[in-house]
Amino acid sequence: MSACNAIASPVLDPKGPIAAAQTQLLLDAVAIMMIVIVPVFIMAALFTWRYRGTNRNARYAPNLAYYWPVEILIWGVPAGIIFWLGLHLWSATHRLDPYKPIDPEVPPLRVEAVAQDWKWLFIYPEQDIAVVNELVFPAGRPLALRITSDTVMNSFMIPGLGGQIYAMAGMQTRLHLLADEPGEFWGRNVQYSGRGFADQQFRAIATTTEGEFGAWVEKVKASTQMLDATTYEQLAKPSVKVPVTYYSGVQPGLFDSIIAKWHGDGNHLHAQVTGTEQAR
Repeated sequence: MSACNAIASPVLDPKGPIAAAQTQLLLDAVAIMMIVIVPVFIMAALFTWRYRGTNRNARYAPNLAYYWPVEILIWGVPAGIIFWLGLHLWSATHRLDPYKPIDPEVPPLRVEAVAQDWKWLFIYPEQDIAVVNELVFPAGRPLALRITSDTVMNSFMIPGLGGQIYAMAGMQTRLHLLADEPGEFWGRNVQYSGRGFADQQFRAIATTTEGEFGAWVEKVKASTQMLDATTYEQLAKPSVKVPVTYYSGVQPGLFDSIIAKWHGDGNHLHAQVTGTEQAR
């Protein structure tokens, strides 16, 4: 992924409602803090000029111990800012809860994301496909992600669409995103995870229409590769700069098995998936 892709979706150029709300929250916080920062720089310049060595008329009060207007100013303003920021951030945190669906009336596209060394696996359970290092979804349709890690702690982030959320082995987190317009976005792991960390990136593509997304699904289904337990075990081995790879089918329950194996012995994944195969 080139540097141009990274620049195309910075935090300050949001392409979805979640990222836009987070950007506005950041700008609001910076603006309110300017109430303290701007006067400090102005007073630094004024005091330097007023108390310069050649100014013999400047009032000097070395024994001043208490002056209540100044006390109110230096304590009241910062306290007010902290109170406002705390209230504003508390409200925004609940409003932007990553587990909260963006629009309950619109069925989301469900995707299961697995962090590996050093790549991302995306499983589409409803479409019965899986893709490495490429996340495709229709613009204007909510994206509901279940996220876990099959290695050390990672952090999933698409800066142009929303904030980061951690992925940990044996656990799952959820994230809801939405792209307002079609385009290609840059996504990556933002939690250091070893030697391949710098290259653990992926493309997030918002298609123009549902039909375009459907055509992409058919393209993936044309692949001859299936993602079963054996294939997954090979894929999960540490590797760097893995190209986009398509799987036309996925073993049922694979995502849940990846989580469950961290709560049991190392054979849990293979045993559970093999049991599913026999049941079929």
